[in-house]
Amino acid sequence: MPVAAAVALWHRAHLYKALACVVLALIALQYLLSGVLDRRSIETIFTINTTRYADHAYRSHPHGLIIYGLGVSPTYPPSTLNITSTAQLTVPALRDINNATKQDVNATRIAPVSSPNTTDPSIPQLCPLIPPNLVGPLTVNKNPPEVLKMEKELTGVETGGRGWPSHCTPRHRVAIIIPFRDRPQHLQTLLYNLHPMLLRQQISYQIFIVEQEGTGLFNRAMLMNVGYVEALKEQKFDCFIFHDVDLLPEDDRNLYTCPEQPRHMSVAIDKFKYRLPYTDLFGGVSAMSREQFRLVNGFSNVFWGWGGEDDDMANRIKSQNLHISRYPANIARYKMLLHKREKANPRRYEVLKTGKNRFPTDGLTDLKYQLIEKKKPKLYTWLLVRLTPPQPS
Repeated sequence: MPVAAAVALWHRAHLYKALACVVLALIALQYLLSGVLDRRSIETIFTINTTRYADHAYRSHPHGLIIYGLGVSPTYPPSTLNITSTAQLTVPALRDINNATKQDVNATRIAPVSSPNTTDPSIPQLCPLIPPNLVGPLTVNKNPPEVLKMEKELTGVETGGRGWPSHCTPRHRVAIIIPFRDRPQHLQTLLYNLHPMLLRQQISYQIFIVEQEGTGLFNRAMLMNVGYVEALKEQKFDCFIFHDVDLLPEDDRNLYTCPEQPRHMSVAIDKFKYRLPYTDLFGGVSAMSREQFRLVNGFSNVFWGWGGEDDDMANRIKSQNLHISRYPANIARYKMLLHKREKANPRRYEVLKTGKNRFPTDGLTDLKYQLIEKKKPKLYTWLLVRLTPPQPS
């Protein structure tokens, strides 16, 4: 064989070897990365994009969900859940993150829960990341039965408006805070629609109705501060949902849990033609973790009468370098019950403008109230409170 041909053959053989090495390296890299992505996807709490579920077909395909968004997923000691132990959950990787929001980059991880015997079927495991019994769009019922009949129908609800899954350990402890006065029919309608949805979401929850005593100007924000404080006397909730009594959820995939960032829940309301009125809106239904609410010093106490307190909270959130997160509008849908408009606060814009100066001193830090009465009927925990206006500093 000529020398030139032998040299060419030698170079060709080494080129093939080099290409084979590159291919093997790429395969190994893909294998390693797929393992990382699987672990990350298992740890990500979901927000579901409903574009795949425009019709009823999604009910037959519970695993065809698109995953994006995140949530805080605490674990609880067995003593707080009336169980003996918990077991680590194993679920298939959720790979479809094409619609991931920028929140996902810093998604909160789920702390593993250990068990001395994970093969014991009597030990409740963590509830699935995706609640299996969600139905999606809901038929809102604006004509609830009488209270006694409601109590009989809602068999999964315990005294004080508490609920939790019976066959798994809930990942979230949630307090639902509802500021209230003079709307018993609205409250009855909300409870009738809300309880079944929360039970399907497999969270541990308790509904608190915080009623303002007297006939003076209503202070919705201050009542929510009271609800936060009083709820923590019951147990150490991780998440707080602040909920107007006249808003009925239309989709149970709108999870009543807390994400990494404060969440505005009532994105699309029928009264506003299911459109968000403005970007910084935080009113209606909103979710904050215990730490976030403490960080922003709660709601302001100085908004007497209708309006302003939610915009002030949005400013508080931004002042702490947090941002408002939202589910898609085709999930975060609500119907609003008709009611007479509350008397507006004529000074709300003035108070809102000067709010930044009061953030550290106006809120949980100067909250004063008197708990007049507390009762626990089956469907809720009722708090009657007398509010004390904060004194000028």
